[in-house]
Amino acid sequence: MTHQRIPKDWTVQRSTPFFTKDNVPTALLTHHNTADSVFGQLCVMEGTVTYYGFADSEATEPEVKVVIPAGEFATSPPLYWHRVELSDDAQFNINFWSAQSKEGQPLFNAKK
Repeated sequence: MTHQRIPKDWTVQRSTPFFTKDNVPTALLTHHNTADSVFGQLCVMEGTVTYYGFADSEATEPEVKVVIPAGEFATSPPLYWHRVELSDDAQFNINFWSAQSKEGQPLFNAKK
């Protein structure tokens, strides 16, 4: 998988607050994926965030590893399984992009 471009006619549907090691949701540290027709854009403000992408929900070895430094971002395509790891000083947020409103709909799915 290479860095995938968010379609130019899509818009941000929702943004998270900034997360650190102290308040990052557990779901982000374990296998999860973005919902159907939703791109995730992980934006790192401080430290580094490492993104691991997996072939499916059961894979234990990542097929993709991307280290995202402060001031950079990475995208996660719809329905792609992944998780993140944070440096001790990491601070980041996530923008969820879609072609149409996702009001009231989940933007990601955690592994059950």
